[in-house]
Amino acid sequence: MSASAVFILDVKGKPLISRNYKGDVAMSEIEHFMPLLVQREEEGALAPLLSHGKVHFLWIKHSNLYLVATTLKNANASLVYSFLYKTVEVFCEYFKELEEESIRDNFVIVYELLDELMDFGFPQTTDSKILQEYITQQGNKLETGKSRVPPTVTNAVSWRSEGIKYKKNEVFIDVIESVNLLVNANGSVLLSEIVGTIKLKVFLSGMPELRLGLNDRVLFELTGRSKNKSVELEDVKFHQCVRLSRFDNDRTISFIPPDGDFELMSYRLSTQVKPLIWIESIIEKFSHSRVEIMVKAKGQFKKQSVANSVEISVPVPSDADSPRFKTSVGNAKYVPEKNVVIWSIKSFPGGKEYLMRAHFGLPSVEKEEVEGRPPIGVKFEIPYFTVSGIQVRYMKIIEKSGYQALPWVRYITQSGDYQLRTS
Repeated sequence: MSASAVFILDVKGKPLISRNYKGDVAMSEIEHFMPLLVQREEEGALAPLLSHGKVHFLWIKHSNLYLVATTLKNANASLVYSFLYKTVEVFCEYFKELEEESIRDNFVIVYELLDELMDFGFPQTTDSKILQEYITQQGNKLETGKSRVPPTVTNAVSWRSEGIKYKKNEVFIDVIESVNLLVNANGSVLLSEIVGTIKLKVFLSGMPELRLGLNDRVLFELTGRSKNKSVELEDVKFHQCVRLSRFDNDRTISFIPPDGDFELMSYRLSTQVKPLIWIESIIEKFSHSRVEIMVKAKGQFKKQSVANSVEISVPVPSDADSPRFKTSVGNAKYVPEKNVVIWSIKSFPGGKEYLMRAHFGLPSVEKEEVEGRPPIGVKFEIPYFTVSGIQVRYMKIIEKSGYQALPWVRYITQSGDYQLRTS
């Protein structure tokens, strides 16, 4: 079973808009949600599912709004949460920002969307591109006899419309990998993982069938090929267009793509990654007078690669003042509201080492409380490079008219949650 009703509440818990799908839960039950939430928060036992009597509240928070689904039955919770997040995604596609104001300004469209997104408590059409075909933001004049359901809604392929035409048929493939890293003060790696996504931008006519080939280790084992340059993918998640039965059988990623931008798949790799940008820091605090910071950054990736837009955030005491900086490359600036120095390097080639020195004054009166030591954070982007070694081996495009199409591939590695603790 799924949701009985869906509510959108403001930050104080007042309902802005709601839709009753099954009528088996009284709409007044939502009045118990906010007191329950506040009570659990005070007890330090806040959970994504709250219950009052026989009624269960499944909720998420987005900016200054709460989206709450109510149910009496033992509902499929993961389905309801996926639906709530998808609803946020659809509203953001329509209104750019989803906030209390955007709901108040667009009541009619929100009601129409809630009607189409779910029927009798079960998710229906949740693809914003398809919804935009018949729920438009302009007021439509009623033309009798012209009302019809877009064929896409009743198609086997509900995510792609028929009759799409392009003069130039192209597919752009972006392989983006984010590196999550946590290093302790002794230089030991505590956490290291790669989170990857493959995004497509599709400009293809008709109803093409696409087949994507990766250097997937399981596929290489099935076909008896050498495993040397293969990658073992974990936690693979696909867009709804991918034929999962085909992937389970022979690891072929086969699909009819939606038009335009979409995320085809995501994956994770729990492998020991050599830190791409290594940071060494010496922070010396002379009580009642000054703090001196020295940071050394080293690019530990291939020499032919270059990291762009590198930002190294170094924490400083909250009572520091009169900053002075000296950098071998790039520029440093003090951000007092965040108590950090941000060292920006536009271009950081592999194998290079750079230095930054900072000097801060301290007040003569010491602060009483002991401050923690936040970690150093690093942001970067390395184009034409993947840490995992994943490769797009081929992209076959099959369409009945037999046109030629060009696939373009781009690889990007970027920082995810990348932190190095200081001693």
